[in-house]
Formats: sequence, C-alpha cells, structure tokens
Amino acid sequence: MIPYGHQHISEDDIQEVVNVLRSDWLTQGPAVERFESAVAEYCGAQYAVAVSSGTAALHLAALAAGFSPGDEVITSPITFVASANCIVYAGAIPSFADIDSDTYCIDIERLQEKISVRTKGVIPVHFSGQPCDMEKLSAVALENRLTVIEDAAHALGASYEVNGEWHKVGSCAHSDMTIFSFHPVKHITTGEGGMITTNNKNFYERLLLLRSHGITKDRQKMTRNEGSWYYEQHELGFNYRITDLQCALGLSQTKKIDHFLCRRREIAERYNQAFARISSLKLPFQRQGTHSSWHLYVLQCRDMKRRKLFDRLQDSGTGVHVHYIPVHTQPYYQKYFGFRQGDYPQAETYYQHAITLPIHPSLSDKEIDFVISSVLNATR
Repeated sequence: MIPYGHQHISEDDIQEVVNVLRSDWLTQGPAVERFESAVAEYCGAQYAVAVSSGTAALHLAALAAGFSPGDEVITSPITFVASANCIVYAGAIPSFADIDSDTYCIDIERLQEKISVRTKGVIPVHFSGQPCDMEKLSAVALENRLTVIEDAAHALGASYEVNGEWHKVGSCAHSDMTIFSFHPVKHITTGEGGMITTNNKNFYERLLLLRSHGITKDRQKMTRNEGSWYYEQHELGFNYRITDLQCALGLSQTKKIDHFLCRRREIAERYNQAFARISSLKLPFQRQGTHSSWHLYVLQCRDMKRRKLFDRLQDSGTGVHVHYIPVHTQPYYQKYFGFRQGDYPQAETYYQHAITLPIHPSLSDKEIDFVISSVLNATR
C-alpha cells in the first residue's frame, strides 16, 4: 500500500540524533534553541517556540492570545479537530466560517458575517498548504481587533504575495502567531512536535512560560531569590516541552525543506497533467499570488461516488485518504455547541466529494506512475 503521507529520513538525520544521544543533553538543551532559530530564520519571524506537538502549539497560542470564557473564536470547519479544540481548551466558544469552494480555505466574506461583539480571534487554516488570503483576512481582523493565529500545520514553506512582496507563511507578516506541526506526514518531522512563530515579544515570553509549567527562573521576573535552586510558578502552564533528540532530527530536516517542497511540487504537477482531462475529477485550485507547499493533493469527485473511487483505489494498493470530516458534524461539537448538519454547506459539499492522493518526497517515480495509472483505471 502506497501511503498518502510518509516521513523522509536520511542517514544524516539519524546521525544527528545519535550525536545528541552521545551528548550531555537529551532535553531542554541547546538543540532546542538551534531548531527554533533555524525555523524562525527560514520563515522570517523574530521568535519561535518549539513544543511537543502541533496541538500543543495551538493550545499555547490560544492561551497566549488571552482567549477566555465568553470569547468567540472563528476557524474553518475543514480542518483537523485540533484547530477548534484549542479554542475549547482555552475556555472560549468555537465558531466556524464556511470555506471558499475553490481554495477550501476560510471564506473571508463568510468570516465577516460571523464576527460578533464576542469575537476575539480567528484561526485561519492554510488547508493542504494553500495559503489563505492573509491580506484580506488581516484587514478584517484589524478592523475588528481580532487576534490572528495562522494554523500552518500544512504550510511550512508556502508563501503568498501582497503588493509585490512575497511573504513566507510563518513570517507573521499578517498575523499575531503561526503554528506548525512536525508529525511524520508533514513537510519535516521531529516524530511528534510543533512550533509557534511570532514577532510579538510579549507573546513569545508567555509562550515560553506556558510551555514549561508556568515556571520561571528569570531573577528579574521573580518576586524573590532564595538561591540558585530557586524558581517560581507564575501561571498554570503545561509540560509541552520538546526533546533535544526531536530537535536534532528537526534541525537536520530543516536544511532539506526546499528540496522536499520541490519534490512535492513535481508530484503535484505530474498529477495535474495526468488528470486534467478527466471530467469526473476537479483538480486542486491554486490562488494567484500564492505558492502552495502541497501537504495534501485533494481531488473532488464530480460524476462518481467518492466511496466507490476510494474503495477502488484502496483495493489497487493506492493509500488514499479523506481530509477532513467537517468539525461541526462531529458528535462532540453537535452535543456541546449545538452545531448541525447543513450549517456550513460548502464544507459539507466539499467533504462528500474529497479524496486525497499520496504525495510526499519518499514517493518514487514508479510509485507516482502507479498512482496515476490506478486513478485513470478507477475513473473509467
């Protein structure tokens, strides 16, 4: 079975992890800061905080933003549940704005319609690696005094153009914070892991505090100092630390981001050329002025049932997937927040027809040919 996503690990990656195993630090050591600096420099952000997962990154970003009970925060219904769960973790109320039928990212007009006096933030999702319209979204957020947290779990290396200037997702040029995931199916991996980037020093310092139990050893911030052993807990934080082992792997992988992106784009182009004339399929749409990082390659089935195509491809050995089940249709969100089927018709229509093909740097040309052949045969 050819998986839809897979890590790409080389001998040099393994050696970097071995080097840490032979060092004095396995966690809370120098590899963490080096990894943070590398990602911040790549994205063009001032600060970066590495954490134990993409979900942890979302949770801490929501807390750093000050989301609290009574606040509403809007996100996309087409995403993994963590994008909405982080709002609930902070005690706030999740809300959704329907997606654009072409990009599958949050629809800015629908977003404007959902904003109320209780709305305090928005979490746009760069779905599949396709950047949202951050220029328009930022303008809406500024007008309504909303905190913007970009969910870029799919979008490391993606970029977008505003007034002739290109910005990498993660630069926070049009947001307050951006989160990344380093799960094995993502662009680079640390096994599990995540990162928050920001240009706001206050957010940065609060993220550092919340990452490690809310504890500080900074003498300038402590109420007193009883000795070198002394520390103080200033907030209710979490153990969301990431290990030096993971960061050594991530740091090695960071050097290959552009190579991985090039391969993903080559595969997407192969698929686009192969499927362009199949009337029963709708190809992914790329908004002008953006460069997708192609975390996912999602087709829409037009004239045939998705389940039929899914089963045929699975039976052939092509490990297709479906991204995602609309969050508002999940039993938890319907039970506790009153969402119902039909609330977000574009998201629901998208889901009924979506199918994800394998796309990752480990795919060989032979495997790509096999996937293409399988899709062509299954759609005849």
